[in-house]
Amino acid sequence: MTHASSLLLPEGFARPGVTAVLRERHLLREGAHAVAGEVGAHARERATRLPLARRWAPTQDGGDDPVLLVPGFLCGDYTLLPLHRSLRRAGWRTYRSGIAANVGCTAEMATLVERRLEDVAERTGSRVQLVGHSLGGMLARGVAAARPDLVSGLTTLGSPVLAPGAHHLALSVSIAALVGLNAAGVETVMGHDCVRGACAESSFEDSRAALAADVPHTCVYSRGDGIVAWQACIDPEAHAAVEVEGTHLGMGVSPLVAGVVREALARHRTLVEDAPLADVLPFEQTA
Repeated sequence: MTHASSLLLPEGFARPGVTAVLRERHLLREGAHAVAGEVGAHARERATRLPLARRWAPTQDGGDDPVLLVPGFLCGDYTLLPLHRSLRRAGWRTYRSGIAANVGCTAEMATLVERRLEDVAERTGSRVQLVGHSLGGMLARGVAAARPDLVSGLTTLGSPVLAPGAHHLALSVSIAALVGLNAAGVETVMGHDCVRGACAESSFEDSRAALAADVPHTCVYSRGDGIVAWQACIDPEAHAAVEVEGTHLGMGVSPLVAGVVREALARHRTLVEDAPLADVLPFEQTA
């Protein structure tokens, strides 16, 4: 086993079983719930436009804080649109990463996210909370570690930060296909070095770098995850680890996960504003 391989799939972690991916079929149910939630939210928004209804409109928890969302592997910003809408309704200012398809070199993707972070911070005049799904969460964690001056909180969704290689065989096939395209001359997709070489090692080390004391982190995971090993998603350095029910792919559309993200964002803001993080427990696991 190469050094890179031992880093990406360390001892004690295993890939999800061959049939685990079948759990992802529940994505259809999560999508249906998301659509139903959108319809209901639209109806409530129309109702609250009435003068009398505005008096009893729920208080928004976002406080206009900026939030940058980063999509997972093979995905683009469009996959997080339901989460964007949910956060915006709660008062958070959400921003897209600019990633159309997260298939390129991980180091280059991280640079793209950092540049986008700089742009959002300059535009809003404040630090930004990062929310990343799967690989997007690992990219976001690396950027948060490198730029604590611009980041006020981090939330990862199904991100296997402890063992990036602990993923289903189907994902390995997709990665191999991208490496093959790169070898054939398609330079915009990740190559062998990004998967097993020095680039992979560097990217993994960046994603595991220590976070600053004033950058609270919440990691969200699901035991029903059919794509990555859920154990690898529990970062022992996070301030909170929250278990949810659902699929890996559904984390970007699930109303349940959106609610957990809203709570995490509000908690991070409170921690940063009202209490020294040294006084906060380094790890709290909730269900």
